[in-house]
Amino acid sequence: MSVSDDELFDVNCLTKEAIFHKSLRIGALLHDLGAFPFSHTTEESYIIYGEQKNLAMKRNFRDDHENLGSYIIKNTNYERGITHILLKYGINPQQISNLVKGVDSSVISNQILHSEIDCDRMDYLLRDAHYTGLKYGTYDRDYLLHHFNVARINNQDILTINSNALHCAEDFLTARFAWYSQVIRSNRGAKFDAIAEVLCSHLLEQNLIIKYEDLLTQIEKDPNQFYMFNDNYFMYNVHKHYVQGVFNKNIKIKECAEAILFQVAPVSLKLEEFKSQLVTHEELTSSNKTYKRAMDKVTEIEHILKKKGTEKDWLIVDIPKKFIQIVDSEDSVFKKRKSSNVLTERDPVKISYDNGDVKLLTQVDNSIIHKLQNLYNFVPNVYCSQSAYQLLINEGIVKK
Repeated sequence: MSVSDDELFDVNCLTKEAIFHKSLRIGALLHDLGAFPFSHTTEESYIIYGEQKNLAMKRNFRDDHENLGSYIIKNTNYERGITHILLKYGINPQQISNLVKGVDSSVISNQILHSEIDCDRMDYLLRDAHYTGLKYGTYDRDYLLHHFNVARINNQDILTINSNALHCAEDFLTARFAWYSQVIRSNRGAKFDAIAEVLCSHLLEQNLIIKYEDLLTQIEKDPNQFYMFNDNYFMYNVHKHYVQGVFNKNIKIKECAEAILFQVAPVSLKLEEFKSQLVTHEELTSSNKTYKRAMDKVTEIEHILKKKGTEKDWLIVDIPKKFIQIVDSEDSVFKKRKSSNVLTERDPVKISYDNGDVKLLTQVDNSIIHKLQNLYNFVPNVYCSQSAYQLLINEGIVKK
């Protein structure tokens, strides 16, 4: 059924088509509603801190931004609250919550908001490229959008990309791969993310920053207070406790606070074991030797610092267990699939042809991604204090 734009964008129109259209747009706008201070930087601390607590409470969700955003969408039925506004305009908060979490009954809806080429990634790649002045994240958005198609698989609508835009889709995916490898995981910038995560974990453990369950209470009962949970809130807490001398008993935490507050960066350890490298799927799965080699070096360094160093000789280990990849490989998609037909899986990119055929991008023979799908980028970072660096020089671990 064809529906006019006037009808779709009419705030008072509540047809099935209009509700679907409105819900997708609202879901896209609200998908990061539960973002933490400095986004994923502090979120990981909350997730790790909450894992044992949630296990004890028999709570079956993670302390992450998607669940926090979902909670806001469903539990703010008061004046100016999101729930209240959605209900006022005939939008179901539960459906918006499902869209935000990527578990809607509609495959195509989940694809638009949560997949290897989704609206979130299409937005932030261009926006981040613009604001950083770097061109890694650029791609031809208009051409890509023009070649999105809908295909019918197992009585479900799925989002595909026309084969004419195959290389445009590849351009997007390789741009994102480069962005994560050389910008997000850059040694220069990632160190401050790692330091903030260390600080946030300490603040949570010492009960010096709000806990996740208290955020849920604020959302329901004190929204004005919850509104303060932002970048400034985190920096204020770090600054306040630093000035008040709360960190004085823990040199590592004190110096991490100084790094964040005064941009006094720690030293990056540039050793052979900590070099970025591309690894194949076979190398990754054969006991993960690349990761183990890096962690064995970390253990060696930690032993030296413990044996010969002082509390001023600290280390921050930022070695990811999950490597950066261009796409989830075909084998991995088949192993993890939840549906009978792999084409109805949410995340992988699908390519459609004029004759009606649909394939996973990773199955397309003339695709670069088909050849690169089993490559992973391992980008480890390890930092230490100036004092620890000097000790490691003296011990011959690093060269001056």
